[in-house]
Amino acid sequence: MTAAETYAARIDAVRAQRARLHGAPPPDDPWGGPIAQRFRADPHRPLDANLAVLASYTRPEDVFLDVGGGAGRVALPLALRCHEVITVDASPGMGAEFAAAAAAAGIANARFIHANWLEAEGVQGDVALTSNVTYFVRDIVRFIEKLVTAARRRVMITVWSVANPNQSAPLFHLVYGEEPVAVPGYRELLPVLWELGILPDVHVLPGVPLVPGGTLGAQMPQTPEDAVQLALQGQWLGPHDHARARGLIEERFSELFTPGPEGFRPLWRQGAREVLITWETDPRRD
Repeated sequence: MTAAETYAARIDAVRAQRARLHGAPPPDDPWGGPIAQRFRADPHRPLDANLAVLASYTRPEDVFLDVGGGAGRVALPLALRCHEVITVDASPGMGAEFAAAAAAAGIANARFIHANWLEAEGVQGDVALTSNVTYFVRDIVRFIEKLVTAARRRVMITVWSVANPNQSAPLFHLVYGEEPVAVPGYRELLPVLWELGILPDVHVLPGVPLVPGGTLGAQMPQTPEDAVQLALQGQWLGPHDHARARGLIEERFSELFTPGPEGFRPLWRQGAREVLITWETDPRRD
């Protein structure tokens, strides 16, 4: 099998397991509501160490394209530093949070395109970023090729060294009694790029998240209820299993969290670092 076929097979295995355990997916937007709100952040906040690295690749005259950029956690701060940002995302809930965050921050040079990336048409930028999206993409070759076509100067992909969906593996095992199929991460993505003749630069970014594997700077949960809510987050848990999962997490709380001066540290999550995979699409423009 090619690297791309291996990648697709892993996505298929993840989907098959979740369909078997979770049943039919909910009909509404799976990334909307409280999930979208979690991905919103103040665009005027100081850049954290990892976002500062991404910003260093942009120029004031750039159009910055964020594919799967959700509520604008990355794109909106960069709108303050470049000519325009465009976020393409299939979630209307994320789009609502993006628009609200931009309006509250007084940002007028940012727009949201509600579309699946593979179906979006005529979208171009100088720099194209996709952050924590490739874990879910079955047609990874077409996804990457479209990024390359859309980016006049550079493509950037960020993933966590332990992919976000894989961080909850011990909780998945606790609730479902089996190991989750791991989504593809950088180890599976890099061979796909090599097959396409792309030899990217790979950097481990400097910032370390307070919550292992989570968003940089995310606070530790401050109360036991906050800790339980953290454990229940994510698409690892089927919508009909929340009550049962809550009971199991509360019952095993002392094995899953340890209290400390910063809050309740999740013991199930492995330490993770953000990885930047980047390459020039036109070296003459960089």
